[in-house]
Amino acid sequence: MSNTKSNPSQERERPDEREVRAERDRETARELGAAGSQLSTAPREEALANLPAMGIIGWVRWFWRQLTSMRVALILLFLLSLGAIPGSLIPQNSVDELKVQTFKGLHTTVTPIYEKLQFFDVYSSVWFSAIYILLFISLIGCIVPRTGTFIGQLRSRAPGAPKRLTRLPAYTTWRTEAAPEAVREAARVMLRKRRYRAHADGDAVAAEKGYLREAGNLMFHIALIVMLVAFAWGQLFKSEGAKLVVEGDGFSNTITQYDDFKSGSLFDEDSLAPFSFTLDNFVGTYERSGPQIGTPRTYEAHVTYADGAYGKPKKTVIKVNDPLVVDGTKVYLNAHGYAPVVSVRDGRGKEVYKAAVPLLPLDNNVTSSGAIKVMDGYRDKSGKKDQLGFQAFFVPTFAGNGKGTMFSQFPAADMPVLALNGYHGSLGVDSGLAQNVYQLDKSKMKEFKDSKGKQLKQRLLVGETMKLPDGAGSIKFEGIQEWASFQISEQPASGWALVGAIGAIAGLAGSLFIQRRRIWVRAVRGADGVTVVEMAGLGRSESAKLPEELADLAVTLNAAAPMAPGPDNDPDTDPDPDVVDASSAEPSEGAEK
Repeated sequence: MSNTKSNPSQERERPDEREVRAERDRETARELGAAGSQLSTAPREEALANLPAMGIIGWVRWFWRQLTSMRVALILLFLLSLGAIPGSLIPQNSVDELKVQTFKGLHTTVTPIYEKLQFFDVYSSVWFSAIYILLFISLIGCIVPRTGTFIGQLRSRAPGAPKRLTRLPAYTTWRTEAAPEAVREAARVMLRKRRYRAHADGDAVAAEKGYLREAGNLMFHIALIVMLVAFAWGQLFKSEGAKLVVEGDGFSNTITQYDDFKSGSLFDEDSLAPFSFTLDNFVGTYERSGPQIGTPRTYEAHVTYADGAYGKPKKTVIKVNDPLVVDGTKVYLNAHGYAPVVSVRDGRGKEVYKAAVPLLPLDNNVTSSGAIKVMDGYRDKSGKKDQLGFQAFFVPTFAGNGKGTMFSQFPAADMPVLALNGYHGSLGVDSGLAQNVYQLDKSKMKEFKDSKGKQLKQRLLVGETMKLPDGAGSIKFEGIQEWASFQISEQPASGWALVGAIGAIAGLAGSLFIQRRRIWVRAVRGADGVTVVEMAGLGRSESAKLPEELADLAVTLNAAAPMAPGPDNDPDTDPDPDVVDASSAEPSEGAEK
């Protein structure tokens, strides 16, 4: 069992040591004076004893100081990053409502929790908006006072030299036969050549350098505000939609032309850029052999567009990651597929329908499915009005009968085959409810039967016809057209966001790699008539570069003020950089970390 006891004398010494250290720091601060003032625009922390009584005004002042402190700004920035995680991992209503509904159907347990936490609308949620606004206020509260302080520092001179330069972190001295005035003038010229802001102050020269560190710090925070404003502006005024266009068809930038459209809460429909385009043709080529077989080599949409209602038509090519840009609106090429051209005749042989029907791809080889709906004009052989529906399955390259399932072997249309299942009855389009054009509602329809009483199915090559039973008519596979899907988006302030990002990186680099420091050179005549030169430096943070820089300046100044011969100086040697005392001298109060 341990019988170790603490030493009472050591415990009694600790308060004394702290008091001695505190008194020494106060003495150092008094001696350095303005020279030891902080080298940054960060506000000083006030002692607890100096705070006002914590009434309502006191609490408001305390809360404001906490909110506008850099520590809280960094915490809020971290919380904003954490808040964006569910927005990236969980489907968002603002991006794809269909994915949100699918997610809810698959995760019934966590869905109520996510809805209460607004995880399906993260970027417009109350908690995310609160973090965003608090961060915005915090950054402004940090920048405004620091900007005023920095401007004041730029307009002021470097403070005069303290009485005891030996108190500074970096220090060196030597004796010279040059006159003190000549030494000070040489020091001032030398420091200005090194891009210091230098001036004579009594028996010393005061110089300061590295203001770009604080400028970079302020630039970084201002750039963050620019990015926040640009992001908010873009979310409030953005517009984004999708449009599927078959070869030969066109698009006009109006709300009614979009297949799907989303916008910010402050978006105005009248602000849509007036332009239109026509898809002339889609060109797609694919790798024919090797491990990358089927990989697209050419994937581009040839379009004719017009800027404005009466703009002159121009031809251009839209490629992946190479959008068409019209008046700030970008048209991206998203996807591609096939649209089989079919014609339908009724029971009396009259052509009642002919169109290219876009089908949605199911895999990388563009195996596609969809629905063909004949809503108007069809009559059976007795002249009774009816509606037709066909489930369509299309493969651009068919493997052949008995060579596997009905899936495409290659994305190009080498051997196109269209498989159809026929139905008749009510398509459900007369109810007024929205209906998916790629799906067939068979709840009020009857399937056609073949001669054996089974469901009517048939595979068609281009030019082939499927006869409907009981003289109900026919459907013919006429040919193939291709379609392209485009995303049309307008993201205002995206240029400002880029400027803010570049500015933030530049400002951060400046605040990290530039060191603000002060140099003093004192030259006075000693009691023996020989000039004593002292050089000292003070940096914003402890760094090995400050002693090295001071040593380099001392060596340079020594050329104009060489060492005087004497018992303490060797006339054949220059000031040794090792003379710079970076360890024995105590850091001053102004040497911030």
